[in-house]
Amino acid sequence: MRKTLIALLAFVLLPFSAAAHEQQPAVADIRFVDSSVEVEIRVTLEALIAEIDPNLADTAESENAGRYDALRALAPDALAAEFSSFQTQFLRSITAEIDGEPQQLSLTGYNIPEAGDLDLLRESTLTISGKVPDGSIEMVFGWSESFGPLIVRVTTPEGAEGYSAYLQSGQSSDPISVVGVTKQSGIAVFLNYIAIGFEHIVPKGLDHILFVVGLFLLSTRMRPLLWQISAFTLAHTISLALGMLGWVSVPPAVVEPLIAASIIYVSIENVFMSGLSRWRPFVVFGFGLLHGLGFAGVLTEVGIAQSQFVSGLIGFNIGVELGQLSVIAVGFLLVGIWFGRKEWYRRVITIPLSLGVAAIGFYWFVERVFF
Repeated sequence: MRKTLIALLAFVLLPFSAAAHEQQPAVADIRFVDSSVEVEIRVTLEALIAEIDPNLADTAESENAGRYDALRALAPDALAAEFSSFQTQFLRSITAEIDGEPQQLSLTGYNIPEAGDLDLLRESTLTISGKVPDGSIEMVFGWSESFGPLIVRVTTPEGAEGYSAYLQSGQSSDPISVVGVTKQSGIAVFLNYIAIGFEHIVPKGLDHILFVVGLFLLSTRMRPLLWQISAFTLAHTISLALGMLGWVSVPPAVVEPLIAASIIYVSIENVFMSGLSRWRPFVVFGFGLLHGLGFAGVLTEVGIAQSQFVSGLIGFNIGVELGQLSVIAVGFLLVGIWFGRKEWYRRVITIPLSLGVAAIGFYWFVERVFF
């Protein structure tokens, strides 16, 4: 029993330690212009230079965490100087094959913002370019597995949307046309966005994980859980679609604190309510609308093309649901199956863990509002 509770506490409290040092995938915008290719890569430059393992949920877990934190505090010129010694390794880690032949790319520019708030990631933009041989047809792009996942987006010189994909660590893109718009099958887009949606929950969606844990802790009986998950799913599906269509837009500075508040609410209600109240599904529905707007921010970052909107949106939603179900499955495997029917379950598991989750939500709320 004690080992089980320790395991569940570790599962619940892991997001708390990782919140300030979360890693994000890089974004590569590719354009073909006048017999050349230009790639703008938006990336956490400090993580690359410090060689932080992209598989870590928290950069503080890395043996290079001290180096990473020192780099984050540097002024733009100082960080650029650090990157100069890393530049050759960076370029060698990028693969750009045109019609099967490797191409040489060079760094042609960069933009490094001021350090600012050290509790937030600093995203720098690196521009690399290369020649496209006459008569070329297609290019395959990717980079080293050690750099983590990569979002690839392609636009034509006229601004038309082309190929886009979420590449897992070490994965290369599909062949990308250098002379027109690359067509993607609906199935390929659908499966790709399922992966994006799942990863946004597990392991990236730390606040969403805590919210689902809060729903699970109220009761291990299936009916109350289904009511809550159904309300949450319906709500975030609606707001996600509205947000992606541009019909609803709420700044992250408003959405993120309210998501933290949703974690506090469901956790505190767990302490005072022994079962599903009449109003709880409606409250969960309201909070689901907020979480959906947060999901919309993720898809906006990826840059889903209009031609892929329906398949991408459905795929992302399915990925999110699979992620949520995974969180619930872990909860059942750790405590629900073994202790869910015990008379002491609420006193020993629900109340203490709900208070712990509420404390984390409160910390995030204060951090997001005041810092």
